[in-house]
Amino acid sequence: MKAYLGIDVGSVSTDLALIDEKGDVITSVYIRTQGQPIRAVQNGMELLKRDMPKDVEIAGAGTTGSGRKLASLIIGADIVKNEITAHAVAATHIRPDVRTIFEIGGQDSKIIILRDGIVTDFAMNTVCAAGTGSFLDQQAHRLNIPIEEFGDMALKARETVRIAGRCTVFAESDMIHKQQLGYSLPDIINGLCEALVRNYLNNVGKGKDIQEPILFQGGVAANKGIKAAFERALGKKVIVPEYHGVMGAIGAALLAKDAVKNKSTNFKGFKVTEFSYKTNGFDCDGCPNMCEVVEFIQNDVVVARWGDKCGKWSNSTNPKPHAEIHHMVQG
Repeated sequence: MKAYLGIDVGSVSTDLALIDEKGDVITSVYIRTQGQPIRAVQNGMELLKRDMPKDVEIAGAGTTGSGRKLASLIIGADIVKNEITAHAVAATHIRPDVRTIFEIGGQDSKIIILRDGIVTDFAMNTVCAAGTGSFLDQQAHRLNIPIEEFGDMALKARETVRIAGRCTVFAESDMIHKQQLGYSLPDIINGLCEALVRNYLNNVGKGKDIQEPILFQGGVAANKGIKAAFERALGKKVIVPEYHGVMGAIGAALLAKDAVKNKSTNFKGFKVTEFSYKTNGFDCDGCPNMCEVVEFIQNDVVVARWGDKCGKWSNSTNPKPHAEIHHMVQG
């Protein structure tokens, strides 16, 4: 059975999805990146191999996310695309009539506006972590509540509690103040959900024409309290797809499926889990730009470089050791 692999490497999570010829998900993996994207991709590949059917042949692979370039070098991707494209492709595959996508991940959030299957507008919030998964994780830990129960507890709220949501520091101090006033945890948690939604709509969604159908994607979409707060704020239905947490990976897999039509894949296979990888960096003194060049090394062999503006190093995989390269540049 032919299948297509998509990998979405983010700052908080690394997601993998395997789809069939129809675009249906065969299996998926969602793990924490933990600041080690190379190790996360290798671990994800190991888990995917363990869980997928034995008769699967991977005919194409794609990567997305902030670590998409690194992941593409590890697995031998056929296509590398940004998160906006990947999420839009996945959403339109599930709901061809989708007109708005809310996506909230571990460290950033975005909104994508589509009309007739085409992205017409988008915005991202990458400056402040307010309203993202990492902030919710932090507050759940502080309150000693499993993050999986956070949303359900918000739905039990009986009173409206207004929490400042424009800044993570202010939101946390406001939550502590409300606790000291004697408000219940469900009321405070629901107030936080409403604050984060208010911040999202006033910041990321400001000036956007939000129309139904609305799909809510990303890890935070699992939080029922956030979904309910969106629906109250907008007066519109918000749909959470079954595979909301790995939609970027699904989009990358769908893009890979299109990319390999009538040609063979560059996918290296699951043997990449056994390879050793590392990255080195050096400053090029060849001109006033002083570019920081990154080199990607597989089993002690340089397989790629990037970061220079002129292409002197990105167009070369000279196997000479780092010290000699630096000497060459200076000379």
